[in-house]
Amino acid sequence: MHEQDHGLILRVRPLSESSLVVQWLASGLGRISTVAKGARRPKSPFLGKLDLFVSADLSVACSTRSTLHILREVVVSRRREALARDLRPLSMAAYAVHAIELATEPDTPVPEIYELMTAFLDHLVEHPPAARSLLAFELKLLACLGLEPDPAESSLPPAARELLMALLDADWMDLPGLKADPAVARFIGPYLHGFIIHHLGRLPKGRAEALGRT
Repeated sequence: MHEQDHGLILRVRPLSESSLVVQWLASGLGRISTVAKGARRPKSPFLGKLDLFVSADLSVACSTRSTLHILREVVVSRRREALARDLRPLSMAAYAVHAIELATEPDTPVPEIYELMTAFLDHLVEHPPAARSLLAFELKLLACLGLEPDPAESSLPPAARELLMALLDADWMDLPGLKADPAVARFIGPYLHGFIIHHLGRLPKGRAEALGRT
């Protein structure tokens, strides 16, 4: 069965001397793994298209026997090369991938999470990296899963509760202008650290690096 969808590339790894495994987060298909046969050959139609965090229209021959599908066609709609040129936004994007992998099942539609990840990557391309961006991503991902924290039930100080709600509700375009007292903001990271572990079972890899706390 052939499916067409819009997706973005989360991971790429070699499968053989000529082929690649490409993991996608797609609007309708969810988080899927595909084989791009012959993608490493010089004259492959996939050449130059299968880069990290590329958004594209894709055509997939879905397998009924495994979770590894066949990639048929890719038409790139957006590249995000800037993420690969700067370690901090790259570490933030990589952490987001780990979080999505932990929070989702393969081959399960997650359109809200697809929209969230796309918006987050575009935000990282267009704005200087900031810890508040990553914290906002975590909160919005938890909201997509129906697990967002209730500030009123937390032990956070009142000002930190307000900031938590602001980060959850803010549009990406408004996030850079969000004012926050650094002394108040310091409460949010550790609070979410424990909250994520409680609800997802463990912390996704790379959080300290993504927050700039190596």
